[in-house]
Amino acid sequence: MRAAARRTVRAAARCRRAAGRAHRRLRRVAGRFRRVAGQAFSASVTTADPVTQARPVRPVPRQQAFGGRFSGAGPGLPVLAIAAVMLLIVTMLGVERVTGLSVLPDRFIAGLRPPPKKFPVLSGSPPTRIAISRLDLQAPVHRVGIAPDGSIAVPDVARAQEAGWYDQGPTPGQYGPAVIVGHVDTTTGPAVFHGLKELRDGDEIEVTRADHQVAVFEVDEVQRYGKERLPADQIFGDFSRPNLRLITCGGRWVGGETGYADNVVVYATLVRAR
Repeated sequence: MRAAARRTVRAAARCRRAAGRAHRRLRRVAGRFRRVAGQAFSASVTTADPVTQARPVRPVPRQQAFGGRFSGAGPGLPVLAIAAVMLLIVTMLGVERVTGLSVLPDRFIAGLRPPPKKFPVLSGSPPTRIAISRLDLQAPVHRVGIAPDGSIAVPDVARAQEAGWYDQGPTPGQYGPAVIVGHVDTTTGPAVFHGLKELRDGDEIEVTRADHQVAVFEVDEVQRYGKERLPADQIFGDFSRPNLRLITCGGRWVGGETGYADNVVVYATLVRAR
């Protein structure tokens, strides 16, 4: 019995060390995701009517500018690393259940044990369509990656009525913030996310995935931020549960490469799937 107990203690110690390494890796991955995502919408397409202004949407005080361009390994690493870390978390939780020993740091599993509210967690599957009944919006969703300048790419102007899912982050329904971007307008008129500013707390967003599951998100809040001062941690740093971020342009038209001065960001949380 003593030998078995010693083996269990040694196994728990190894698990703690592995969890610590995984925690550090997850922080690096999340940091990388925030650095890349924080550059989203550094430029926008020309508007059809430069004097048109978006209706104010709860602007927040200016914060310290987020800077720094991403450079590093291939763009597929964040998804693989996040998947590996989540597998490790599940394994460690299994060890805890069998041995009764706590082997994971509390901060590392915030939102995982126990969850603040029951919610589904889906396996990875890219989105194919987005629907928002309040806006009478139904649109295809295609992949976007990293632009040459290191920012999140946006849909081509020719596909302005489609949304773009950032394919280096979580898919809708996985742990973490799935990011879907879209234009607010073009020279020919309103684009796919022209109405985002009209969303209210409690509105539902349905995202159909390639596996034919529909992830249903509930809007938590809608905010507007200066383009050069996006709070990256707040927008892109929540890996405690499955959530969604919709991003488009808004605010005052300033022209040039900036276009609109601000970004409108919709925060939403997964509430069910079907």
